[in-house]
Amino acid sequence: MLGPSSVKDLELAKQFLEANPDVETIEVLLPDINGVLRGKWLPRDNLLKAFKGGLKLPVTTLNFDIWGRDAPGVAFDDGDADGICIPVASSLSRVPWTDRPMGQMFVHMADLDEQPFIGDPRVVLDSIVAKFKAIGLTPVVAIELEFYLLEEKRDSAGRPVHAGCDANADYPIGGQPYSLDLMQEYEEAFHEMREACETLGVPVDTLVKEFAPAQYEINLHHEDDPCSAADHAMMLKRVIKSVARRHDLNASFMAKPFGDMAGNGMHVHFSILDEAGHNIFNNETEEGSEALLHAIAGVQSTMVETMAIYAPNFNSYRRFQPGSYAPMAPTWGYENRTVALRIPSDDFAATRIEHRVSGADANPYLVLASILAGAYEGLTKKLQPTAAMEGDAYSQAQSSLPVYWPDSLNAFERSQFVRTHLGEVFQRSYLAAKRQELDEFRHTVTRMEYDAYLLAF
Repeated sequence: MLGPSSVKDLELAKQFLEANPDVETIEVLLPDINGVLRGKWLPRDNLLKAFKGGLKLPVTTLNFDIWGRDAPGVAFDDGDADGICIPVASSLSRVPWTDRPMGQMFVHMADLDEQPFIGDPRVVLDSIVAKFKAIGLTPVVAIELEFYLLEEKRDSAGRPVHAGCDANADYPIGGQPYSLDLMQEYEEAFHEMREACETLGVPVDTLVKEFAPAQYEINLHHEDDPCSAADHAMMLKRVIKSVARRHDLNASFMAKPFGDMAGNGMHVHFSILDEAGHNIFNNETEEGSEALLHAIAGVQSTMVETMAIYAPNFNSYRRFQPGSYAPMAPTWGYENRTVALRIPSDDFAATRIEHRVSGADANPYLVLASILAGAYEGLTKKLQPTAAMEGDAYSQAQSSLPVYWPDSLNAFERSQFVRTHLGEVFQRSYLAAKRQELDEFRHTVTRMEYDAYLLAF
């Protein structure tokens, strides 16, 4: 469980300073509810003070909307009080891409008594992991992230422009998935990303060219510490975006940058180990164990209520279209990419669930918390799933997931599951920020509306 910094943590900080005498500044990284990194720059002389509870930020820093505004009814409820930022000692490292030597570290929010603040996404995830620990189980997770490489300048209409030769001039048609030649076009940038990940201890697995022009995917290794896995997903995003800028490119994890092309997903693979280290989903058959079915059922039955986490933004819902590899119903099946929950074909010992709903724009801490809380619900209540899908799930299953943002927020607000597992404080603050964002989009008239209606009536 998360808590105040220990003597061991303080010693790690001292070792970092000794090993990096040229580092003048440490970036403090606090992921907010959107998965945006907030924080401050800390002079090296203040690093040890931070490990003794001397680093503070307003608690509301966690609850900004996507534009960095306070959410109504949240900022002033407690007088906009400060919280203590507790360093995550294991994340303390050099920043590989800055011109001047810098360090960085993640923090989580605590109250003034140094107790974890229950509205912090990292704390929410940690509380779910603790529930598994209490029954002798350990979740193992791996995250896959898709992204686009884009030119720095947009077109005359403000739209993003693909980077690379696969953009086919002004009319890109196909993205040449799994093309090795196209990955070589930006080999220097990709090698720099890989080297930065090695420096930061981010366990990168593979890089592949994805389906759309200028779209790629980087996968992370499985980890038995979900909080660490979420840290690494956040850091991978930061590496990709920072290195891309050094090569005069923009990298985007926006869910659907192009309406007629593939969206960016965040796929999560997970299994669960018992105290002996045995994968409880494995019963030495292709079908998997009863525990596998219970976990599937739990994630299925809570998917509607947590859709606001998996698709957290206005643009997120553009991914969900028939045949788009973004599932529209809580389906599952074996080795089937048209379902929401895929059971990949692999060695029995590696039996796992692939959750295919989330966009790459989602907060990885909250995505993992929601998925694992659903699995916990299924395991503890021994829920049973629907029948496994074979063939095209889009043509067989009626769309039942919310594909409009207001519907998902309403389901999130009504959910007792969310209140019980993610917490009422988080539920309230998340809704306030997201409804403020929704109101902004409702009040904004788009260029398409002007083109369609201004002179027609």
